[in-house]
Amino acid sequence: MMKKPREFYDKVFELLKTHQLWFQRTIPLVASENVPSPAVREALISDFGNRYAEGWPGERVYAGCKYIDQVELLCIDLTKKLFNAEFADVRPVSGVTANLAMYTAFTEPNDRMLALSIPCGGHISMGKKRFSGTAGSVHGLRVEYFPYDYDELNIDVDATKKLVKDMKGENDPPRLAMFGSSVFPFPHPVKDLAETFHDVDAKINYDAAHVAGLIAGGKFQNPLREGADSVTLSTHKTLPGPQHGAILSWDRYADQIKKGVFPGISSNHHLHALAGFAVAMCEMLEFGEKYTEQIIRNARSLGQALFERGFKVLAEKKNFTESHVILVDITEFGHGGELEKELEKASIILNRNLLPWDIKQGRHYWNPGGIRIGTPEVTRLGMGKSEMEQIAEFIKRIVIDKESPEKVEEDVQSFRKEFQKVHYCFENSTQAYEYMKLR
Repeated sequence: MMKKPREFYDKVFELLKTHQLWFQRTIPLVASENVPSPAVREALISDFGNRYAEGWPGERVYAGCKYIDQVELLCIDLTKKLFNAEFADVRPVSGVTANLAMYTAFTEPNDRMLALSIPCGGHISMGKKRFSGTAGSVHGLRVEYFPYDYDELNIDVDATKKLVKDMKGENDPPRLAMFGSSVFPFPHPVKDLAETFHDVDAKINYDAAHVAGLIAGGKFQNPLREGADSVTLSTHKTLPGPQHGAILSWDRYADQIKKGVFPGISSNHHLHALAGFAVAMCEMLEFGEKYTEQIIRNARSLGQALFERGFKVLAEKKNFTESHVILVDITEFGHGGELEKELEKASIILNRNLLPWDIKQGRHYWNPGGIRIGTPEVTRLGMGKSEMEQIAEFIKRIVIDKESPEKVEEDVQSFRKEFQKVHYCFENSTQAYEYMKLR
C-alpha cells in the first residue's frame, strides 16, 4: 500500500507512461477524439499554461500578456480565414462552454429551444434540465426536440416547420434552434429551415464540435452561409488540435458573444491550449483539404467493409455517411456496452452509442443497441482503405466470430507497428504517442 507522497507521485507518472504505451498499440476509433501533432504538443507545454489573460486582447485584466495577445490575435485571424467567418472568439475552453456562452449571448432563462434528443444524436450540452443537460440545468432553457427521420438519420424538415408553426400559434415560439449533434453522419437542413426560424425571431446556432474540421476542409456544409447566426465548436475531433473551443459568427453579434464568453462563462481561457489551437489552424490551412477528404473516404470504406462482413451499418442506402462517423446496430450480436468492453480488451477503442429508437425499445445508454465509430485519428496516423478493411476484420473477429480478445489483440498490436507517426502536419519527428519526459 502506498503511504509516502513520493510513491503517489511516481505512480501518476507510471500510469501516464503506461497509457501512452498502450495507445501506441491500439486502434483509436472514438469519433470525438484525435491525436495532435508534435508541434501542438510543444505549444501545450509552454509557459502560456501558467498565465492569465482575462478579457479581449488589448483589454486584459492582467499584465504580462503582450506575447499572449499576439498569439491570440493570430489565432483569431487564422480561425476567421479557415472558416470564412466575419467574427471568431477563440476563448471558450471547450465545446460545452462555447454552447453555454452562446446561450448567454442569444437567450434568456425560460426561453424555448429546439435541439436533437440524446438518442437521436443530441449532445448533453443541449439537454433538458431533468437530464442535467447544460441548456436546461445551467441556463434554464426549455428544451424541445426536433422531429427526427430514422431512415435518413436527420432532422425531419416538414415536421419541424409544422412544429414551429404550432409553437407560434401558442404564442410561445422557440428563441433558439440548435443544429448539430454527437452522431453527425449527414449535413443538417439549416438552409431548408433558416427562414422558418428567422420568421419567428429565433436565432440559429450550429454545434460543429464533431464536423468543424470537415467544414474547414470544405468537405461538409457551410452553416454560416446557409443561415446560421453562430457556430460553436470544439477543436479536437475532426479538427486535430488540443482540447479547446471557439465560436464563429457575424460582426453584428460580436459584442454580445464576447460578453457571453467573458465575463459570462470564463475567467482565464487556458492559453497553452489556445496556442496549440493556433498551430492546428496553420496545419489545417495547409493540409486540411486532403486530410478531411481522407477522413470521409475512410469512414465510407470502413462502413462498407463492416457491411460486407455482416454488420448492420445504418444508412447503407446513403453510402453510410458523409462525415467522419458511422453508426452500427449490433443488437444481433449483443449490446453496445458489452461489446465496447470486449473490443477494448483487444485494444480496439470505440464507444457504445444509443440508436435513435433505443429508449422506446427499452434499452439505455449503459448497454445500448449501437456502437459509434469515427475515423479522424486513424486517418491522421496515415491509414487508408486497405487498413479500414483490416480494422473491419478485427471488429468482426470479436463481435461476430467471438474470438478471444487476447488473440485478436496480438494481431492488432502487430498491425499498429507501421502507424506511429502523425500525418498532415509540418513536422513529425516525434512519434504520435511518444512519452515526453521533462523531469
